[in-house]
Amino acid sequence: MASSLHPNPTTFLKPVPRPRPFTTTPTPTVVRVPVRCGPRDKRGPLVKGRVLSIEAIQAVQALKRAQRSDPDPDPSHLPALVSKTLSRLIKSDLVAALKELLRQDQCHLALQAFSAFRSEYQPDLSVYAEVALALARNGMVEEIDTLVCELEKESGGVQWDSDKGLIRLIKAVIGADRRESTVRIYEVLKRKGWGSSSFKADEYMVRVLSKGLRRLGEAELADEVDVKFGPQLLFQS
Repeated sequence: MASSLHPNPTTFLKPVPRPRPFTTTPTPTVVRVPVRCGPRDKRGPLVKGRVLSIEAIQAVQALKRAQRSDPDPDPSHLPALVSKTLSRLIKSDLVAALKELLRQDQCHLALQAFSAFRSEYQPDLSVYAEVALALARNGMVEEIDTLVCELEKESGGVQWDSDKGLIRLIKAVIGADRRESTVRIYEVLKRKGWGSSSFKADEYMVRVLSKGLRRLGEAELADEVDVKFGPQLLFQS
C-alpha cells in the first residue's frame, strides 16, 4: 500500500537533457577576383569621358573596312572616300571620328578626316596638337611640317591664345625634332602679338619654347625669347 502511494523515486532522479548550445555555421569566404577586359589588339583604352556615337563608330569602321578591302589602294581615291563617308556626320561626331582614328594610329585616314573637317569647320589648336602627336608617334615627322605650314596659312580663325592647345602643339613639334616648324610657330606667335596685354606670354610656355629652340640649334632665337619675354614675366609677377 505504501509502495503504491509513493512512486519509484528513481523516476524523479532521471537527468533532464540540456538544450544544445546554439552554434552558427561559418560562412565561407568568397574570394572576388577582378575581371579585366582588355582591348583586342595593342591599342590603348578609350580616353575617359570620350563617348562615340553610333554614327561615328560606323564611319570609322567603314573607312577601315574600305582601306583593307582595296588590294591595290590608290592614294588619290582616299580623299573622296573619306569625304563621302564623313559628309553626313555632325561636327561633334566628325571630331570624335577623327580622334578615334588618331587613337588607333590610322594616321593616313586621320589626315584625310582632318582635311574634311577643316573644309567645314575651324579646328582649334588642341586638335592640331593631337594630330601632331599621332604623327610623331608613328614616325610621320615630315607630315608635321606640312601640318604646321597649313596652320600658318589659316586666315585668323585659329585662337592662338589657347594656352593648353598651344603648349601641347609646341611640345609635340619640339619632341619630333622639327626645327623649321618650331621656328615657324614662334614667328606666327610674334605676328599674333604674343607678349601683349591681350596675348600674355605664359612663363611655362616661354621656358619650353626657349629650351626647345636652343636644343634644336636655334640659340639666337632662344636668346631672343629670353630677352624679349623674360623681363615681361618678371614685371607680370
